Amino acid sequence: MDAPPKTVSSPTNPTGNTGAPGITMPLGLFVFTLLYGGMTVLAGVLAYKQVQLWPTDLAVESGIFAFLLLVVISSTIAQLYGRALAQRIVWWGFLPLLISSILMQLVLNLPASPEMLGRADDLAAFERVHNTVWRVWAAGPAAYIVSLLLNVWIFDRLKGSREDTTIGLMVRGAIASALSQAVDSVIFITLAFYGLFPIGNLLIGQIIAKVVLSLVLVPFLITLGVKAAKWLDARSVAGQPAVR
Repeated sequence: MDAPPKTVSSPTNPTGNTGAPGITMPLGLFVFTLLYGGMTVLAGVLAYKQVQLWPTDLAVESGIFAFLLLVVISSTIAQLYGRALAQRIVWWGFLPLLISSILMQLVLNLPASPEMLGRADDLAAFERVHNTVWRVWAAGPAAYIVSLLLNVWIFDRLKGSREDTTIGLMVRGAIASALSQAVDSVIFITLAFYGLFPIGNLLIGQIIAKVVLSLVLVPFLITLGVKAAKWLDARSVAGQPAVR
């Protein structure tokens, strides 16, 4: 098991607060939490475009690239800072999703400027995409919460009592990601696109792409994520300014 970041704890704040005003948190956790919030929003924005899985006719929605980073970040946090904290961050990921949805509706309902009214094609394209993206925003949270919590749970359950090796970490990450992303694909594609167009190719392509990327790419990204977070934590312990 990885040793926790070297921070000074107090009985009232086990996360490392030394008694000074504010809350101290490991630098790695701070950075990865910021990245997590950004990826939750970006995944929904990218999801509306489907890209072809060459050389087949299968397709995949582009949001999977940001979503796989959510898997990497949540697994990294679970590995270094514990399953309970990773699960809380998954739940808090709803906040940027909610704010983004509200802002999108606000922007869509505000009158366009005279200059943009003169670019009718651009305005129509913007409104066409974002007026129909409501199903994506509705499907996203359902798929998001089920798959990310499942990923964290599987990743943590596969962790044995012995200290993790790099290979063990990669295997756990691959299994947890592949299973959770297959579930995510079924939920998201069905809720977001069923009835708009035939979803068979997209659903099959999505599952194949996510499972393959989970087995081939995600394990290495989790390993890099863990090393990066440890490096950031070591810098903060070595005398860099604390995150408060």
